Amino acid sequence: MQHVAIIGAGIGGLAAAMRLAHGGVKVTVLERQATPGGKMRSLPSAAGMIDAGPTVLTMKPVFEALFREVGCQLADYATLIQEDILARHFWRDGTRLDLMRDRQASLENVRHSFGTVAAAEFHRFSRDAQYLFEQLNDPMMQSAAPALRRMIPVMLRSPGTVMRMDPLRSLAQSLARRFSEPRLAQLFARYATYIGGLPQASPALLALIWHLESLGVWHVKGGMKQLAYGMEACAKTLGAEFHYDSCVTKFEHGGSGQYHLECDGRFLSCDAVLFNGDPNALARGLLGPEASAATAPQATMPRSLSAHVMSFAAQVQGLPLAAHNVLFAADPDQEYRPLAQGAAQHDPTLYICAQDRFGSTTPSGQERFEIILNHPPSAEMAVPSQKVREQCQTILLDHLTRHGLSFTPRPPPSTLTMTEDFAQMFPGSDGSLYGRSPHGMMAAFARPTARTKTKGLYLVGGGAHPGAGVPMATLSAKHAAAAILSDLTLT
Repeated sequence: MQHVAIIGAGIGGLAAAMRLAHGGVKVTVLERQATPGGKMRSLPSAAGMIDAGPTVLTMKPVFEALFREVGCQLADYATLIQEDILARHFWRDGTRLDLMRDRQASLENVRHSFGTVAAAEFHRFSRDAQYLFEQLNDPMMQSAAPALRRMIPVMLRSPGTVMRMDPLRSLAQSLARRFSEPRLAQLFARYATYIGGLPQASPALLALIWHLESLGVWHVKGGMKQLAYGMEACAKTLGAEFHYDSCVTKFEHGGSGQYHLECDGRFLSCDAVLFNGDPNALARGLLGPEASAATAPQATMPRSLSAHVMSFAAQVQGLPLAAHNVLFAADPDQEYRPLAQGAAQHDPTLYICAQDRFGSTTPSGQERFEIILNHPPSAEMAVPSQKVREQCQTILLDHLTRHGLSFTPRPPPSTLTMTEDFAQMFPGSDGSLYGRSPHGMMAAFARPTARTKTKGLYLVGGGAHPGAGVPMATLSAKHAAAAILSDLTLT
């Protein structure tokens, strides 16, 4: 039996372990943390475990297909529950907008908040986002190696694709043309941050993210981490082995088609290695010289945005929060300028996940919250000082106060996970949470694919094609497993 070693038990590594084990190879997963999930973290609190990583789950069919294609059923390993409210949006002037699972309800909510003209513009925007997704899903996301030549048939078949892509404008510029209501432009411009970009520098094509979200948002019963545990359990039933607290420090060719990994002073031999970490770690030489040439420099640079994340339990007063909430900055024109200059925002937009409000419930007593503040990446590995944490905490809480929110007890600075903390958790990432930056029209084509320049070494996860996000990392595993199984068969 041929043997594949997977470095990292993030969502991409877990999905690949399922596919490879089902494909008939021996699978060994080596993870430096104590549990599976990677960036899908959870932390303890007075109200129970809190999701401290991704909280928005879209594209449920991707996960259903994954389990089905390895002979299992998603429902046997994790329970996904669809939300009626996709997200609730707040502006400081008191305006509120709920985007809904029901498309007509979203349209009516836009009309109620912003008027008939805005509703018509929103309808056209939604239609175009759907069109772009349907035209580009196969040649881009579903393709193992996207290329411009694959776009030619699409453009010949549907000439309107280029016009809707708006290739000469950034997302912010395109939205400014689409919406006469600046608050709607501000809302959808934020979608660039979902994959670590700035609206002023990201391609207008990212508007199609709205269509993915409009197809449905789910939460995982028991927390997002339960999806990772379910995928691990499924992979184990298929024969995959998992070793935690295992740090791989070197990859090298061993001759005769074998490859060696040095892990905690021991060596593991295998027929292929799948790396589920930030590809930038390879370029930095963190797996040794043979792996350092695996990707081209433009495949990992420039880096995407990072974030400061606050996870805590408290009683809340003020706004009528839903499960997913966005509290917007007062001035969208100034909002992202500090980030573009590598500095912290003065007046940021914040995302709040109220994790005990899934299913539109309103709990009493202390609730669990995750609050995300966008921040530039940082290669600084030093642990932030108490003073720095307090300064960041003050920015977050002052902004929440301006929106009328207060928490009791006041969350302490220890509830913060900062960019520098992420740099330590994920070596070689520079603290970036989304891998390569999505800036520029050609960014999607620059991202590394499953096969690398180093024979026997493959990539999976949010840093590889098709990009950041839980569904995208899961799709990358499909591409990686197919490449490895194909190459092992030909060997």
